[in-house]
Parts: sequence; C-alpha cells; structure tokens
Amino acid sequence: MEESKPVIKDLYFRAFRAIEDRASCMKFIEGHTHVLEIYGITQITSAKIDWVINPDIYVILVTADKEGTGRALAGGRIHIANRKNPLPIETAVGEMDSRIFQMVEERTDAKTGEFCGLWNSWEIAGLGIGSIELSIASVAYAGILGMGSLFGLCAPATYRNSIKGGFRVIREIGINGKFYYPKEDLTATSILIDDVAELSLAHEDIKADIMSLRANPINQKQLITKNGDIINLHFDLSAH
Repeated sequence: MEESKPVIKDLYFRAFRAIEDRASCMKFIEGHTHVLEIYGITQITSAKIDWVINPDIYVILVTADKEGTGRALAGGRIHIANRKNPLPIETAVGEMDSRIFQMVEERTDAKTGEFCGLWNSWEIAGLGIGSIELSIASVAYAGILGMGSLFGLCAPATYRNSIKGGFRVIREIGINGKFYYPKEDLTATSILIDDVAELSLAHEDIKADIMSLRANPINQKQLITKNGDIINLHFDLSAH
C-alpha cells in the first residue's frame, strides 16, 4: 500500500550563504542525495558536497516550518564563478565540449554563475509547485545578488520551466545544447540567462513573479495545487 502524503499548508523558501549555515547545508545534501538515489543517479557534479565551504555559493532551502528546523523538502543553489572553483556545468560537460570554459570566463567579470542542484522531495512532487516556484525564487535571487548572467544544466523534466523563466538553450555547445549526462542513457540541456536583470526571454507571467520577489524579497503568496489544496508560500530572499 502506497504511503499517503502529509498535508502541507505552508512552505518556507529561505535563501542563505552556504558558509553561514552549515546545518541547513547538511539538510540540503541529505535531501538531494536521497532524491538522486531514488533515480539511481550517483555521478552528478552538483551533488558533490565541497560547496559547503565555498564563500561564493548561496542556497535556497524549502521547509514546512518557519524556523527551518524540520527536514528539507526541496532546494536549489546558486554558484558564483570565482576563477578558483569551477562551476558544476564546467566539470560536468567540459571534457565533452571545452567551449563552456570560455563562455564562463567571458562573463565572470560581470558576475556570472550557475543555478544548480535543484531537487524536490516526494512530499511535494506532483503538487505542481515544486520546480517552477524554486526556479522563480532562484532567478529572483540571482538578481538580488547582482548577477549579470546565469548558467544551468537541466534535465528533461525541468526544461519547460527553465525556458519560461528566461533561460535559452546554449546551442553553441554540445549537440545543439544537449549532452549525454549524468549517464549515457540520460540527456541534459545546457541553458543560460544572458540578462538576469532584464529577463528579456522570460514568459510575462513568470517574469512578473520574479520581479515582484526582487522588489520584495520577504514575500508570500497562495497557490492552489493540482489536488485543489491551498498552500501558503513564504519567501525570505533577503540574505546576500
């Protein structure tokens, strides 16, 4: 008999600098690792844990309690390029196509980075709020951090939401932007926002949500899930 999902009425999205909250980083790692194991994925660069000591990494963690003391239910990270630590996309696809290194280097002085490590737990999977709301929050946060551009490497399941949020496919690399990653029978698409501040390619409704969060980093809204339940989303993107 399938285990029933708990009823979630509130979700709290909190941003923080990785080196300033080790305990929350560990919750992120535990949740991310568990999700990857369910799908049999063990070799993925964004799942490495050395990022917790990198001062140029920021995390968005989703919990069901305001204090954040409970288990992490979802998360994502922003890595800012610093010429010391390669971005996960560079490590992931650099051996397959070295042009990614030049693309990152050209944008580093104007503050580029990567949105990576996106995951959802089974408790909120299928509600219709997971990856899109995390993407909105993360792209909003990239603007708050003053980033000029933002790379990504997305799985087929998150491709549509990435495009809605303003990313374009990097057709200049890989096979028209695609790579066989993290293993030979799976594909990932390299993506990029070239104008984090303006988001010229974002769908208007998503862009409006992103800009609203940037203007008011401590914010909340209500959503109706696919099941017809109402969930209150609470955002705190004030840390930077």
